[in-house]
Amino acid sequence: MTERSVTTRDTRATTDDDFLARLLAGDTAEVEEAVRKAAAVEIMPRFRQLDATEIDQKNGPHDLVTVADRAAEAHLTASLTALLPGSVVVGEEAVHADPATYEALKGDAPVWIVDPVDGTRQFVRGEDGFCTLVALALHGEVLASFTFAPALDELAVAVRGRGATLNGAPIRAGAPAAGAVLEVATSHPDYTTPDQKRALLGLRTEGVRPRPCGSAGLEYLAVARGALDAVAFSWEYAWDHAAGLLLLEEAGGTDLTVTGERFRIAGGNALPFTAARDAATADRIRSLLGAG
Repeated sequence: MTERSVTTRDTRATTDDDFLARLLAGDTAEVEEAVRKAAAVEIMPRFRQLDATEIDQKNGPHDLVTVADRAAEAHLTASLTALLPGSVVVGEEAVHADPATYEALKGDAPVWIVDPVDGTRQFVRGEDGFCTLVALALHGEVLASFTFAPALDELAVAVRGRGATLNGAPIRAGAPAAGAVLEVATSHPDYTTPDQKRALLGLRTEGVRPRPCGSAGLEYLAVARGALDAVAFSWEYAWDHAAGLLLLEEAGGTDLTVTGERFRIAGGNALPFTAARDAATADRIRSLLGAG
C-alpha cells in the first residue's frame, strides 16, 4: 500500500468519524437538507399530478409504488451515502428489487434505512397523509431518525440520547389521562396472517378503541406528540419502523413485542408488537395482543 493510499483512507475515516460525531451531537442540518431536497425535487412535483402509467402494484392492489417512490429513493441513496462515505442504504424499493440487500442491517457498515414515500396509497389518492422516513443505524441500533411530511411541512427529528423535536420544538409523548379510552392504530387486515388477526382482536375490548393505521411514520409521530396512545403492527420491515421507534423512544415512549421483548430492526421479532406513549400503556396493549 502506498503512502498516498494510506493518507486517502485515513482522511476518509476522519471525515466519516467527524460526520457521525456531529450527528450524534445533534447537528442534523445536512441530513434534514437532504431529506427536504429529495421531497422537493422528486415527490412534491408529482403530488396530485400522477398519471396512471406512473403507478404500479408490487405485491397486490394494496401495495403500490410510484415513479415518485423510486426517484426519491434513488435521490436519497446518492445524497445520504455522499454525506457518510462507506455507509449503505436499505431502501424499500431497492429491497423489493433485490431482497438480499436487506441483509446489510446485520453488517458492520452504517445503514441508512429509507422509505421514500410512506403512505403511498394516500399519496396516490392525493391526500396529504404521507411522509419520507430516514433512519441511520449501526450494529442494529438506530442513532438518528427523520420523519418528513412534505405536504404538511412537518419535520420530526430524533437523535439517540438527545430527545425528539417537531419543526425544531421538543415533543413528549406523555401518559394517557387516567381512565381514558386508549386510541390505537393497528395493521390493516390485508397485511395480517390468521394468527395475527386473532391477536389484534384482543384490542376489541372495553377501554380500547382500535382503528386501521394510515402512514406508519405519521402514526408513530402522532404517538410521540401525544395525539395517539399506541400502535399495534403485524409486520417488521425496518423502513416502516426504524425512524418512528427512535422518535417515540426519544419522546419518552417505548415498544414491546407480543412476548415482551424490545423490537429489533434487523428482524426476527415475535409479532404483533406495540409502541406506546408510556411503559404502562405498552404493557397493557402487549397483554391484550397476547390474549387475542
